[in-house]
Amino acid sequence: MPRTLPPLAALLAFEATARHQSFTRAAVELSLTQTAVSHRIKELESLLEIQLFTRKQNTTRLTDEGRTYLDCIRPALAQIAAATESVSSARDNRLTIASLVAFSSRCLTPALKDFQRLYPQIELRLTALAPTDRLEQREFDVAIWHGSDDWRDFDAERIADEDIFPVCTPELLESGPPLRTIDDLKNFPIVRTVSPIITDDWTVWLRQAGSSIDAFDREINCETLSFAMNAIVEGLGVGIGRSVLVRQDLASGRLVAPFEFRYASSAGYHVLSRPERSGLRKVQLFKRWLISTFGTAT
Repeated sequence: MPRTLPPLAALLAFEATARHQSFTRAAVELSLTQTAVSHRIKELESLLEIQLFTRKQNTTRLTDEGRTYLDCIRPALAQIAAATESVSSARDNRLTIASLVAFSSRCLTPALKDFQRLYPQIELRLTALAPTDRLEQREFDVAIWHGSDDWRDFDAERIADEDIFPVCTPELLESGPPLRTIDDLKNFPIVRTVSPIITDDWTVWLRQAGSSIDAFDREINCETLSFAMNAIVEGLGVGIGRSVLVRQDLASGRLVAPFEFRYASSAGYHVLSRPERSGLRKVQLFKRWLISTFGTAT
């Protein structure tokens, strides 16, 4: 292998062509001509002394060597992009917010107009987090995560104390059988979050409420909490709400809580930042706004 590094332009052309499996679509993405993309691929193939693609009957496919090379360089390209974004973000007024989808859709996004009004000079960049993500591998200024404040490598502040309790639409109660006791839940469709990663809050609420119910006759199983919340709001069944997520829905009457008992969870939503970024003014302003906006959710 040559000791000189391949030109970055050639690597980007290779990655885009491999992702699209098309020289034409790669050219559109990179704002180049198809000829220019083809020239950069040939330059890279000449440097590596391997064939990266096969081109037959208007189709473009990676060779075995090309796929191996792609698997090696793709993480490096992602790291370069993340590092560039990190340095750029730290020096300007762009604030990168990574958030779990349920919190983002139910809480953060609807409230961001207020933050923009207060701090119009801060440019926002929103990115989604999944419960399976490893935070240490993600680039952000602040992250909104759920758990019990056990993130050693981050500065974490709890956004609000959290209660969990059943919620549903008033229309579901009006059209269905009576829902006066916990046992009456057996007569309703139940929305549950079923995932190897996310713990279903129904189990702990039922146990703390003193119920022996361990299964329901009619369940709507959702892979993510965001899906589950959408199903509840659309009236598909009774589900468990987190106080932070359902505060606005309860206030507007879109959802109701059929039982008085609420379980105070040890977990909750937190806002995280890396120590080297916690002192940035944009990070401090956002944290302060976030906690003041959602800090009275229970």
